[in-house]
Amino acid sequence: MNRFDQAKMLLKVKKIQKELQKETLIIEKGEGAVRVEITGEQKIKKIKIDPEVVDLEDLTQLERWLEEAVRDAISASQKMAAEKMQPFMGALGDLGL
Repeated sequence: MNRFDQAKMLLKVKKIQKELQKETLIIEKGEGAVRVEITGEQKIKKIKIDPEVVDLEDLTQLERWLEEAVRDAISASQKMAAEKMQPFMGALGDLGL
């Protein structure tokens, strides 16, 4: 791969990274009791708890929903990023990245 092709490849990767910054995934647990919004670059934007659905007498359940929602949000975000970056993975190895 010549330098021009490498530069083009890096520009495409940077473009995808910017797209991932703008992408938002929403994961809900507990029938909407907990909602996590995360970007395509695994940055949590917002966590919302619906007080009408949450039983404040059972905080253990709320904690479980939060853990599940954050874990699933991160996993979904990583999967989305991997899918978008898949076409470039071999070429990035050639660039030493």
